[in-house]
Amino acid sequence: MRIKKTEPVLAEVDMTPMIDIVFQLIAFFMVISNFEQTQADERVRLPEDVLALPPKVKPAHELVLNVGFLRDEKHNLPEQGPVVFHAGRFCWITQQDSPASVRIFNGRANAIQTIETVDFSYRLNQEKQLFYDRGVAVAESVTVVIRADSRVPTGLIQKLIQLAQADFTGSDGSSQPGFAKFALKAEQTAESRAFKSRGS
Repeated sequence: MRIKKTEPVLAEVDMTPMIDIVFQLIAFFMVISNFEQTQADERVRLPEDVLALPPKVKPAHELVLNVGFLRDEKHNLPEQGPVVFHAGRFCWITQQDSPASVRIFNGRANAIQTIETVDFSYRLNQEKQLFYDRGVAVAESVTVVIRADSRVPTGLIQKLIQLAQADFTGSDGSSQPGFAKFALKAEQTAESRAFKSRGS
C-alpha cells in the first residue's frame, strides 16, 4: 500500500484577539487618565513655587479639595469666590469670606441662574463619616489634598484646615478625630523645571 506524502501546513496566527486586547488597554488607560483629571479643576490656578515636587508615594486614601474662583467672561459674569468646588456644588468656607450665592450660565436652560452656596463644614463631616463607615481611620490614613487658587487668601486656607481637623461623630455615636494629614498643591516655577532638567 502506497502512503501519500502530505506537505506540512503552517498554522497562521489569528491577530484578531491581539487587536481586541490593544483596544481594551487603550480604553483602560483613557478611563484611568480621565479619573485623575476629575480631581483637577480647571477653575483653580495653582500658585507657583520653587520647592514644588510631585509626591514620592501616592497616599492610600485622599480627599481632594479645589478652592478657587468662578470665571465666565463668555457670558459677562463677574469673577466670584473664593468657593470650594465639591461634588458639583459651590460651598463657602466662612460666610464672611465666601459669597452666599453664585451666578452661573446653565447651558441646558440657556440662561444665567443664581445658586446658593452651602456650608462646607457640613460637607466635610459627611466625607469624614464616609471614610469612617468604610473602616478607614480618618486621622491616620486619609490625606487632604488642597488645590487652592494662587489668589485665595492664606487665612482662608487655614480656616479650611481647621474645619477639616474638627472632631466628628461617627455613625455609631462615638466621637472621632478629624483629618490630620494635609498636602498643598503648587506648580513648579519655570526656573526650577529648567534647573531640574539640566541636573538630570
